[in-house]
Amino acid sequence: MTDRTPIMPSPAPAGNSSGASRVPGHEDSQPSFIIPQSEGAALIDGKSYGQALQARVKGAVAAMKQAGQGVPGLAVILVGNDPASEVYVRHKEAATIAAGMTSWKHVLEADTPEEDLYALIERLNADPVVNGILLQLPLPPHMDPLRLLGAIAPEKDVDGLGALNAGRLAVAQRENQNPEGIVPCTPLGCLYLIKAAQAHLTGHESLTGLHAVMVGASPLVGRPMAQLLMQQGCTVTLVQKTSRHVPELCRQADILVVATGVPRLVKGDWVKEGAIVIDVGINRVQRTEAEMANARAEQGEKAKPTHLVGDVDMAGARLRAGAITPVPGGVGPMTIACLLSNTLEATAWQKGLRENMQGSFGA
Repeated sequence: MTDRTPIMPSPAPAGNSSGASRVPGHEDSQPSFIIPQSEGAALIDGKSYGQALQARVKGAVAAMKQAGQGVPGLAVILVGNDPASEVYVRHKEAATIAAGMTSWKHVLEADTPEEDLYALIERLNADPVVNGILLQLPLPPHMDPLRLLGAIAPEKDVDGLGALNAGRLAVAQRENQNPEGIVPCTPLGCLYLIKAAQAHLTGHESLTGLHAVMVGASPLVGRPMAQLLMQQGCTVTLVQKTSRHVPELCRQADILVVATGVPRLVKGDWVKEGAIVIDVGINRVQRTEAEMANARAEQGEKAKPTHLVGDVDMAGARLRAGAITPVPGGVGPMTIACLLSNTLEATAWQKGLRENMQGSFGA
């Protein structure tokens, strides 16, 4: 008899008697991902959730290797020397290796002709030991990201940003119809966190009937996030730069996801009482005099004049929200964990091992 027990966690862990959410099947051994506070919103601990997900990926990779089925291989392409992109690629490379996967990094000069990058993608598509391909964005201005993302074979498009995978998500083709479908990593990680928070706040993870507001309409986060939430039965409002009455729209949200790249855009009084708030933004800004004084009191001489903040005003929002992601330590770790999960699943699809996995579209 074939073992159909999933070796990956479901996209949202079930709640437990304490109201905290845990990796399914490991309720007694895994830490909680929701951290209640003495006052204000509970914190959604994406760092712990991401670590737990990476640990399960690592176990699945080890089992695959022990069974003589090889290990997943992920190729990351970096064009140019954008400092933030270099940091992201280093983190992805380290996580890939830590999970027991094979990692390749292709670094190209910023003035590389687009056709040379296209040719590299085609070579990686044809290489059977490469199971996943990730093209780090942004690309230099002379390159067409849509064309290049579309060149990645859909079964190896582990970031889920190519036109074919995006289209499958848009028309809600699920794993039993389209086993190659891959969901973008950041929106998928956000959905994990939303369901964990919902289980904590209500005792169940169903999102059916909730009003979700997605602030930011980029093809990387906003649009696929809206599609995922619609598939969960939410009424979804997608807010973009030209939208009017944005504070009023946000105040209607049971689920508020913000990905704009604008530091502290969403103010505390924009948040509905008890809402789930997912802050995708990460911005480095100068500390105010008061913030610097507090930092020196806590960190002494190690305090820096800049710090990381999200797209939501955390100080105000946490007084009204039911649960909120911190920055850092919220969405970021989940993005890398979901990249590894997608790479593992892509490998399983390519090797005909899919029946032992739970797919991204099963969210």
